[in-house]
Amino acid sequence: MELSALDAATFAGFLALVIGVSLFASRREQGSEDYFLAGRSLGWSLIGLSLVASNISSEHFVGMAGKGFELGLAIASFEWIAAPALVFVALVLLPRFLRAGITTLPEYLELRFDGRARAIMAVYLLVLYVVAAMAGVLYTGGLALESIFGVDLAAGVWAIGLLAGGYTVYGGLKAVVWSDLIQGVTLLGGGALVLVLGLREVGGLDAFLEANGDRLHMGLPADHELMPWTVLLLGIWIPNLAYWGLNQFITQRALAARSLRAGQRGVIFAAFLKLAMPFLVVFPGMLAWQLYGAEIAEGDRAYPTLVAQLVPAGLRGVLLAALFGAVMSSLDSMLNSASTIFTVDLYQRYWRRGAADPRHLLRVGRASTAVFVVVACLLAPALADLGAIYDTMQRAWNFIWPGILAVFLLGLAWPRVPARAAVLGLVFSVPAYGFFFWWLDGPYLNAAALAFLATCAVMLAVTWRSPAEPRALPEASGVDLTPSRGARWAGGVVVALTALLYAVFW
Repeated sequence: MELSALDAATFAGFLALVIGVSLFASRREQGSEDYFLAGRSLGWSLIGLSLVASNISSEHFVGMAGKGFELGLAIASFEWIAAPALVFVALVLLPRFLRAGITTLPEYLELRFDGRARAIMAVYLLVLYVVAAMAGVLYTGGLALESIFGVDLAAGVWAIGLLAGGYTVYGGLKAVVWSDLIQGVTLLGGGALVLVLGLREVGGLDAFLEANGDRLHMGLPADHELMPWTVLLLGIWIPNLAYWGLNQFITQRALAARSLRAGQRGVIFAAFLKLAMPFLVVFPGMLAWQLYGAEIAEGDRAYPTLVAQLVPAGLRGVLLAALFGAVMSSLDSMLNSASTIFTVDLYQRYWRRGAADPRHLLRVGRASTAVFVVVACLLAPALADLGAIYDTMQRAWNFIWPGILAVFLLGLAWPRVPARAAVLGLVFSVPAYGFFFWWLDGPYLNAAALAFLATCAVMLAVTWRSPAEPRALPEASGVDLTPSRGARWAGGVVVALTALLYAVFW
C-alpha cells in the first residue's frame, strides 16, 4: 500500500501533535513523584481514556482480531469480563491502595507482608514487561506496518520504539497520559472507520449477522481447545482481575488520581469503554474471514489485510496514525511503569538503599526507560517464530497472575495470612501453572484456574499452621478518600450490560 501526500501529511501531523502535547504537558516535571505519578493530579477522564488506550494496542488490532478471524466472537470474553473486573477494582481495590499511599503495587506487598514478597513481584513484572509485553507490542506494531504499508519489520519496530521511548524518557507519566488521550480517541475512531467500511463491503449489518451466525456465540463446547464455556466460571477472571487491578502499567493511572472520587469515576468510565471494544476489534476480524478467508493464511494477518483492501487513499494516514497510536499508547505506559518498578522497588531498595533525592531518582527513571526500550526493540523480531501472538502473550502472563492474585486477595481478606505464605504462594504458582498447562494439554485459562486454587490451598495451609498477628497498614496523609457517590450505581449498570451482552450472544 502506498501513501499519498495527504496520508503522509496526516500521519506526520499526528505524530507532531502527540509529541508536542506530551512534552508541553510534562515540561515542569521536577522530581520522582511528578515523573512516576504525574504529581497525583489526574482527573477521571484522563484516567479512563488512558486505561483503555494503554490496554488496546496492536496486540488487539492484530492478535485479538486474528482470533476473531479464527474463532469468532467468543474471544470477546477477554474484553467483556474486563468490565465487571474494573468495577471490582474501582470499588474494592482502589480505596485500599490510595489509602496506603503507594507508588507501586509491589510496595503494597511489603506494607502487608515483607520485602521478600515485594521483590519477587517486582522482578516478575519487570521481566514480563520487557520480554513479553513490550516486545509483543513492538512486534505486532511492526507486523501491521509491514503488512499494510510494506515497512520492513525491524525498521518498523525501531521506529515505534524510539518515538514512544523518546517522549516517555523525557516526560514520564504525565506525558504518557496526555499522549494516551490523543491516541485513545484516534484508535477508537480508526477502529470504527474499519468496522463501517467492512460492513459496507459485505452489504450491511444484516448480511454480516447472517453470514456469521454460527460464529456469534460466547458459549463454546466444553472440549473447545481455547475458549470452552468452562473458562468463564473462573479461569478468565484470573487474568482479568490481576491485569486490571494488580498490573502496575494499568493501575498506575488510578494511583495517580487526584482523589478517590476521580480514580473511581475514571476506572468505571474505562469499564464502559471496554464493553464497546469487541465491536471495534473482534468484528473486523470476523469481517476479514467473511471477505478474504480463503486468501489469509494466518489470523494475525486478518486486520492488516482488511485495512489494505478497504481503506481508500486519503484515509490511510489516519489509519496509520491510529495503529501507531495504539502501539505507542501501550508501549509508553509499559516503559513508564517498568522504570517505576525498577527505580522504586529495586534500585532504591537494593542498589542505593534509602536514596531519596527526587532529582537523582528522576535521572535513574529516565535512564532505565531508555535501556528497556532498546532491549525490547532487540527482542521483538524474534517473536515471529512463536505463532499466534495473542495466545503467546496470554500464556506468558498466566505464569504469574494466579499467584499474584491469590496473594493480594487472601492478604486483603484475612489479616492472619503471614509473610511466608505470600512468598511461598508467589514462588509456587509459577511451576504450578506450568504443570497444569502440561497436564491438561488444553485451555491455558483452565490451567490458570487450577494454579490459582492450588496456590490458595498452599497459602491457607501455611496460615493454619502459623498464623500471623494482624498488622496495621500506614495511611497516606493529604489524599482525599471521599468515594464517588455514583460509583456503585454506575458499576451496577456495567455489570448489567455485561450480563445482557452474554444473554444476547450466548
